[in-house]
Amino acid sequence: MGKRVAVVLAGCGVFDGSEIHEASAALVHLSRGGAEVKIFAPNIEQRDVVNHLKRSPAEEKRNVLVESARLARGNIQDLAELKASEFDAVIFPGGFGVAKNLCSWAVDGKNCTVNEHVKSTLQAFHSAKKPIGLCCISPVLAAKVFPGCEVTVGQDKDVDGRFPDAETASAIAELGCKHVCKNVNESHVDKANKIVTTCAFMCKAPLHEIFDGVGTMVQEVLKLA
Repeated sequence: MGKRVAVVLAGCGVFDGSEIHEASAALVHLSRGGAEVKIFAPNIEQRDVVNHLKRSPAEEKRNVLVESARLARGNIQDLAELKASEFDAVIFPGGFGVAKNLCSWAVDGKNCTVNEHVKSTLQAFHSAKKPIGLCCISPVLAAKVFPGCEVTVGQDKDVDGRFPDAETASAIAELGCKHVCKNVNESHVDKANKIVTTCAFMCKAPLHEIFDGVGTMVQEVLKLA
């Protein structure tokens, strides 16, 4: 029987929700790994809505659960209903929605607050010693909730313009966590906390390299599950 994995989304679209390619990559690799997947998202209003064509704010309101349902093909549940006891692992794709909707990192940085259901979900899996997979900006959730943990968001310096958000690594270190530098096709495993992270679109890389990197994260999560 395949591992039971919960995937938590933050909306639909890189600038105000879940990064679609990361979410899709995670789901493809989970499917290839024989996992039984259920998708969740918090039933809350998005912090903002971005016109992805113009990359500018849109004067409208959208709901994180409703928007995430687009990625889940309608098969999704309120994050409040997620029970860690029913799953072997949980995975959080990235995207600005993580930093805007699942926590307030986009506004407050290391002083951010984490959505109560996101925080309780992370704590429940961690307490049960079940693996947590995170990619792109999502590792900041673990850094905020689990001081002292190890994560990667890629590199801590902007090497050849490939890591424009490298300062995130410094913020993670300021939270008392260890940032481990990794390339886009790699993931880092914090064995003590069973937290697996990969940088994904925190690196300016070809899509197939990001897809492969997410794949390493999923594979390591399934090994730990």
